[in-house]
Amino acid sequence: MTIGFLVTAAVFLGLLFFLIQEIRRPVRDSKWDHGRRWRKRMRLVVIGVLLFAAGIATWAFFIEPNRLVTRHETIEIDRWPSGLSDLKIAVLSDIHAGGKFIDERKLRLIVERTNQLQPDLILILGDYISGGRNHHEMDPEVFAAVLKDFRAPLGVYTVLGNHDWWFNGERVRSALEANGLKVLENQAQRIETRGTSFWLVGLADLWTRPQRVQETIGGVPESEPIIAMAHNPDIFPRLPQRVSLLLAGHTHGGQVRFPFIGTVVHTSDFGEQYEAGHVFENNHHLFVTTGIGTSIFPVRFCVPPEIVLLTVKSRS
Repeated sequence: MTIGFLVTAAVFLGLLFFLIQEIRRPVRDSKWDHGRRWRKRMRLVVIGVLLFAAGIATWAFFIEPNRLVTRHETIEIDRWPSGLSDLKIAVLSDIHAGGKFIDERKLRLIVERTNQLQPDLILILGDYISGGRNHHEMDPEVFAAVLKDFRAPLGVYTVLGNHDWWFNGERVRSALEANGLKVLENQAQRIETRGTSFWLVGLADLWTRPQRVQETIGGVPESEPIIAMAHNPDIFPRLPQRVSLLLAGHTHGGQVRFPFIGTVVHTSDFGEQYEAGHVFENNHHLFVTTGIGTSIFPVRFCVPPEIVLLTVKSRS
């Protein structure tokens, strides 16, 4: 339960209690005074609604998008090697550098908070750019020079998202790799640790790039464990079961989620099914982070920007 939900609920219940008390107050005056009191009460209702709306707007447009929370998650996987149990992965996505609230100072804070978690591996799931082909807020060379300070013993890997390719995917990739962040585009990388190994597979963006799922995964030896990365979670049903876990972003968790109502806008073809968090289907796992930045409108409500520290455990 987020602070946004608690603030909303507290304000709503307070206004509701006040209005009920006003309505229940006995009227003992003349008919003229009775009408005047009801008009006063209606004015109070209107003022209360306006104050409530102003509070929600302030939180959604100025406070919550500027927050940065750390979320700890654990996923237990069958047939995951016991030597790789307790593998700690920092998962980030949708930074949208240069957008509102994401300046160089905020980027340095993101790097600092992530490094403080002491992850074994850092994975970033695309959409570094705010804007697109004809308009962007921060050059790749600028944000990549800040993100080079990520630290993890097994490395920092990433895939690119639709916004990166709408701008200039090759330029984004070059800037990131020049600063030590390895981009996987339909590529597999073997990672050795603790006397064993697993494969990290990076899949191209679903909206903007050719998909080579079977070809890419087919290049990994059959007996080797696989963690896959993709910007868009909608690729999940197409993955073979030998992929133990897919990590994705893109959805922003809907960016605005109303209590008791849910998300208003979905960027996944599967609606809320792949919108955020842990999903287990067809005997393998998906985890979708809600990301850090904003897109289209600089607003977040009940979906705070997050860095996820994901611990992968062996179920056995």
